[in-house]
Amino acid sequence: MAQIEIRLPKMGESVTEATITNWLKNVGDTVNMDEPLVEVATDKVDNELPSEAEGVLVQQLFEKDQVAQVGDVIALISTDGDSAPAPVVEDSAPTETKVMEEIASTISTALETVNGTASAVIEKTGPSGKFYSPLVRSIASKEGISMDELETISGSGQSGRVTKKDILAYIDGGRAAVSPAAEVKTAAPAAAAKTETKVVTPALNQPSGDAGFLSNIKPMTVTPNPGDEIIEMDRMRKLIADHMVMSTHVSPHVTSYVEADVTEIFEWRKRMKKGFMEREGENLTFTPIFMEAVVKAIKDFPMVNVSVSGTNIVKRKDINIGMATALPSGNLIVPVIKQADRLNLTGLAKSVNELANNARNNNLKPEDISGGTYTITNVGTFGNVMGTPIINQPQVAILALGAIRKVPAVIETPEGDFIGIRHKMYLSHSYDHRVVDGALGGMFVRRVADYLEQFDPKREI
Repeated sequence: MAQIEIRLPKMGESVTEATITNWLKNVGDTVNMDEPLVEVATDKVDNELPSEAEGVLVQQLFEKDQVAQVGDVIALISTDGDSAPAPVVEDSAPTETKVMEEIASTISTALETVNGTASAVIEKTGPSGKFYSPLVRSIASKEGISMDELETISGSGQSGRVTKKDILAYIDGGRAAVSPAAEVKTAAPAAAAKTETKVVTPALNQPSGDAGFLSNIKPMTVTPNPGDEIIEMDRMRKLIADHMVMSTHVSPHVTSYVEADVTEIFEWRKRMKKGFMEREGENLTFTPIFMEAVVKAIKDFPMVNVSVSGTNIVKRKDINIGMATALPSGNLIVPVIKQADRLNLTGLAKSVNELANNARNNNLKPEDISGGTYTITNVGTFGNVMGTPIINQPQVAILALGAIRKVPAVIETPEGDFIGIRHKMYLSHSYDHRVVDGALGGMFVRRVADYLEQFDPKREI
């Protein structure tokens, strides 16, 4: 029968894998073209994947909570209406996940045989009724984790299931991965040792490569004081932490500061926002106004709109502006306005509002958070005057917008100088000193301030 392979698609820059969180169709169900087939979760966003073919779902190659790599075949759809599962060929090439499970199981069995000590059997279902996948059980067996210890791991999967990421995070977080041989040799001293509860916190070791930095960090232990609360990072927070550590490791950060007088912008927006709302049904915030100035400055200094690939500089053609947005959970996500240089102020305002609302309602799509070439973050939202933002890799610069404040300032006029009240803000520009020198980084942020200060107060929108 004719079968179509459904593969895990590329879902954004730097996204290499996704967790299958829920199958929306069962084996034997009829599936229409573009009908939601499966729900997946990546390190950036959760999403429904539509079917790429019309027919009958004959096989699911990944279970719930299993991790698939981009490009993996996750399902088979029969296009001739046959609902029978595809026959299993004994010598066909197994999927990467199955290969890893077999390798892990083989290593575990070999260790038990060599050392003469069989670890406790990890059943498919624990005493609490929690289900454990073959991959999780093989990892637990390999690392000498008993069923009792496995039951204590907090699971992030559906119904609290322990996923591959959960058990690896538990191991990397400081749980001593002891081989069976080491357990035999150290059993007596360990029994006599005084137990002590400790919290594991990462400390920089010697990371290598561009990803997986937390897994290459040497743990340090922190002893909690009485009454302290221990809170485990959620999945997104762990990934944000990993990305931030990677960015500071890869890019030597330098930050330049400029103060901008935005009095004209402040007064203009106050006059225009009511009419804009009535005409467009949208709020007119400061963000699109600042974004417009950034786009103009990037056109003047295009070498800020680049990325570094090894020893090559990738000069970006498009100007795609990311805007750091806080989620209700307290985590951060960066939706991207594509080709921002092609949008007028109204278009920017609508795009900013749409992406911000989708972020707050968890409705962002993978393409909404990929492809950024420059990022802005509004620290003024939280009342901060300035900040030192961390670059959003693989970009080379990021601009922090400080709070707009009323301040006394010297005003120069033909009749002389005098003190007046002005609305001012600080712009903090962090950049990668490998490719952006102080002159370029400083001139760029100064140019942004110039465009803000030269804003036409008679402008129509």
